[in-house]
Amino acid sequence: MALDNVNGEVIEEAGNENYVKHIIKATVFSDLFYNRKYLMELYQTLHPEDKITTESDLKNVTIRNVLVNDIVNDLGFRVGDRLMLLLEAQSTWSLNILVRVLMYLARTYQLYFKEQKADLYGEKKVVVPKPELYVIYIGDEKDIQDTISLAEEFFEGDNAFLDLKIKVIRQTESTDILNQYILFSKIYNEQRRLHGRSKETILKTISICKDRNILKEYLESREKEVVDIMMTLFDEQEIAEMHDNSMIEKGKIDTLVSLVNDSIISISEAAKRLGVTEAKFKEYMK
Repeated sequence: MALDNVNGEVIEEAGNENYVKHIIKATVFSDLFYNRKYLMELYQTLHPEDKITTESDLKNVTIRNVLVNDIVNDLGFRVGDRLMLLLEAQSTWSLNILVRVLMYLARTYQLYFKEQKADLYGEKKVVVPKPELYVIYIGDEKDIQDTISLAEEFFEGDNAFLDLKIKVIRQTESTDILNQYILFSKIYNEQRRLHGRSKETILKTISICKDRNILKEYLESREKEVVDIMMTLFDEQEIAEMHDNSMIEKGKIDTLVSLVNDSIISISEAAKRLGVTEAKFKEYMK
């Protein structure tokens, strides 16, 4: 069963400055937890003490592609007075995820207040859902703290005016849904190293996970969709890399044209550095 958010559908935002690298229609992470059953399992993993909340109490407030600088899988949902945000950190760890979460949280609150028609300029204090912030880390770096702080990492510990703390979720010995997802991701990374961006990588990942009882029910029920999602992701990664390479080339051309215009180097030298004919370089100067 799918989830409804504040507008009855998953919110998608795409920045349009320059080129939007990854407008991902779906990822395994978002597809998995778009289902109330698995989202409920995730919530129970984070709050095993809560015996009252049911699937119908979960409200999706996911914003897709609010920050489109790398491939991330984000999830936001409300449970009573809690606002729970989960972001996936890729294999390479970066503390900049604290800033990303801050911006994600601010945008989520903005949409929440709009939905509630809250009067932020009125005298009456508005209701603000209490945030719970998590990062799911699928890499192998060992020296990562269980909780990271914006004030500690960016303001030398001064939290007098602003702080934000995120709990880091990593691989454990548990069989809960979050750990299964982390294991799925690691198996996928291993297979990709062996077989590259190929359908074989995806099929072997799914097969291994089903054999090891990792997201088995989900993968058996949506195997075709998972293959389609991951193949689409391969295509988008390839397009993004092609764009990155073209942007690097454009930057090199612009620099050389500027050097020629400033009489620092000759057209002949610029063409040689770029590996093109002088005639071709003159076209770039137009």
